[in-house]
Amino acid sequence: MNTKEFEIESAKNNILANMLGIFDKHLRIIEHELEVEIKTRGGFFLLSGKQDNLNMVEEVIRELYVLAENDHLSHEKVHLVLRKFMLGATSKKTTNQENGIFIDTPNKEIHTQNKNQIEYIQAIRKNDLSFGIGPAGTGKTYLAVATAIEALQKQTVKKIVLVRPAVEAGERLGFLPGDLSQKVDPYLRPMYDALYEMLGFDQVMNLIERKSIELAPLAFMRGRSLNESFIILDEAQNTTIEQMKMFLTRMGFGSKSVVNGDITQIDLPSEKESGLKHVLGIIKHLKNVGIVNFNHKDVIRHRIVQDIVEAYEKHKK
Repeated sequence: MNTKEFEIESAKNNILANMLGIFDKHLRIIEHELEVEIKTRGGFFLLSGKQDNLNMVEEVIRELYVLAENDHLSHEKVHLVLRKFMLGATSKKTTNQENGIFIDTPNKEIHTQNKNQIEYIQAIRKNDLSFGIGPAGTGKTYLAVATAIEALQKQTVKKIVLVRPAVEAGERLGFLPGDLSQKVDPYLRPMYDALYEMLGFDQVMNLIERKSIELAPLAFMRGRSLNESFIILDEAQNTTIEQMKMFLTRMGFGSKSVVNGDITQIDLPSEKESGLKHVLGIIKHLKNVGIVNFNHKDVIRHRIVQDIVEAYEKHKK
């Protein structure tokens, strides 16, 4: 077993405490993911494990210290830094523009974490219509919402419209309790959560009241024409062919649409073909249409989520 020693010079105790986490929880995450042992005393670190992993651990710890100087570190942020290095990123600073694309929103700066996320943002910015296809946890919805907020701030659009089909494990709106708003909210919750994180609750409520942000089930889109709007259709694998055609023909002048979905997670009745699977074969040769395919390597949630997605992909083959 190899060992490695290094020191973060002039390390401050409060920054170290933030970096290490409660009871060194963040170090335990690194140890588990990279199969190393980490001992620390102040800014001095002693590592044990495979040599390649030891070099990566030093880079990870040094980057986490830089992040801890200006931001509260959470388990999620530690996992994101780990994922970046484990996928072959070589930069030590997340502020390096060559490392990816940054999106400024009022509450936080959004960083792309891998090559496909970079291509996804570029596709959205370049094309009138973009598709993000792939498993949960790859950031499709989150990045699309961030890009929509960016467009609204720059006034390239006047409105954000967030849409989801109301199909979940066989449930139908009519069988859910409450009024229409209460029936619809559970389906739109992931997009609400992204909006709250990037804009804050008060600003989201203000923009919704001013009709600058609209959240609606797909059924409410019929008969409308949306000009100067940024339209996101999430969970698009649960649209029928007719619904997908209806949605895509809602785009008006100056509008941009993003369609996201995972074609391995279709909740439609077996006799219904997914509109997302169907449309991908129709529009792939059209101009101003971008298609980005994510895979298990792009999952940025807990490591076990990536392993589960990869296991399902192998089983399908």
